[in-house]
Amino acid sequence: MNGDPGQAPGADRDPGHTPGPDRDPGHTPDPDLPDESWNAQARDETTEERLDRNFLELLQELRVAQAGVQILFAFLLSLAFTQRFDKLNHVQRDVYIVALVASAVAAALFIAPVAWHRLLFRRRRKEELVSSGNQMALAGLAALLVSVAASVLLIVDVTLGPVPAIVITVLVTIWYLLFWYALPIRSRFQARKRR
Repeated sequence: MNGDPGQAPGADRDPGHTPGPDRDPGHTPDPDLPDESWNAQARDETTEERLDRNFLELLQELRVAQAGVQILFAFLLSLAFTQRFDKLNHVQRDVYIVALVASAVAAALFIAPVAWHRLLFRRRRKEELVSSGNQMALAGLAALLVSVAASVLLIVDVTLGPVPAIVITVLVTIWYLLFWYALPIRSRFQARKRR
């Protein structure tokens, strides 16, 4: 990264560095290039700059996810101290425990890349950090989905009964699966087909 915050990106490179072909407004990078080569052409960034950018993007995404999971976790923790909690049956308590543990797991996974960064700081392991952070974020999203589904199941079961709870939970879970997994995966495959 640049030493001087006021410098333009890439201004601290050695004098022999030549800008990539993306400086030509008519040039379009080859979409069939491997990720690193495409980034070098399209963004004119070094591997280190790409890893720094990837890590910053990951941290921004994790901030959004952390806020949601922390609110859910706090809500679930407070449920155990309400008057109606004693009226839950055995199955409802099991669903509550699944929701609580899944939200705790999600919180741990979303916060883990920050801990890894602190422990690996200045050890030139950014590529490992970005790769592991991505895997932790994906696992955290899966745990968050379990927690949300279990929370919906519990709350709707307590308020409307088991049949509406199952129907609504299935619909909510399908909705999450559609927007969190199915549509992005479809978009990814469509982009490959276009190449």
